[in-house]
Amino acid sequence: MPVIAEKFAVCDPVWSDLREEAIRAAAAEPALASFVHATILNHERLEEALTYHLAQKLGNDDVGAMQVRQVFDQAFADEPTLGDEVRADLSAVYERDPSVTTYLQPFLFFKGFLAIQSYRVMHWLYKKGRVTLAQHFQSRVSEVFAVDVNPAAKIGRGVMIDHGTGVVIGETAVIEDDVSMLHGVTLGGTGKETGDRHPKVRRGVMIGANATILGNIEIGANSRVGAGSVVLADVPEHCTVAGVPARVVGCAGCDQPSHEMNQIIEDTPLDYQI
Repeated sequence: MPVIAEKFAVCDPVWSDLREEAIRAAAAEPALASFVHATILNHERLEEALTYHLAQKLGNDDVGAMQVRQVFDQAFADEPTLGDEVRADLSAVYERDPSVTTYLQPFLFFKGFLAIQSYRVMHWLYKKGRVTLAQHFQSRVSEVFAVDVNPAAKIGRGVMIDHGTGVVIGETAVIEDDVSMLHGVTLGGTGKETGDRHPKVRRGVMIGANATILGNIEIGANSRVGAGSVVLADVPEHCTVAGVPARVVGCAGCDQPSHEMNQIIEDTPLDYQI
């Protein structure tokens, strides 16, 4: 193993594995070799590869790819913990999505993963007071990845947004660590109210496809929200809710629903409406 590869393996196993996967992919599929080299193999760090990749996706006539990359590089240089969050999110997809066999798949192709990494820079811009540029990227992410995340939302690490299409996350929403959600999820408000008006999703929650969660309510830690549910009130910890309006239909079924990704709701009596 070359010395540089040994360093990657010891210091950054996610980046080392990603590079090895890229080498194999470039050799196996010549049509993608230039793309893989430009996006991954020409870079020394995961952060550099990611900012290049996102810049190519998000650049347009208004803000070119080179300018986009400069902004994204600034964010990662100013806030080094962003790199840790990227690795946690990438590992979450790798570990939880049964269709994923390499880090390469989500890094290159998955809209949910790429959208949330773009959000992390948008949130950095928002905190720096550069709100208009953050909103520009919010619009571009929505156009390119079909995921609309307000830059002011607060999102933890180890978060997986599977498929991504149609996900909407409002301004005062909070998503804690180790949350998983599928496509079509809305974390929205209930109308024209102002102030703190969006859901607070606690750690370990799994939210099924097309679930709608509205208002300043709390989704308790390690709970599950069934696909297609409309949730309008607080959800207790370690519970499963489903239906329109959502009701508690049982326990969460495991200690970490966001990791298990079990979306089958057992046929149990409804306990009560929340």
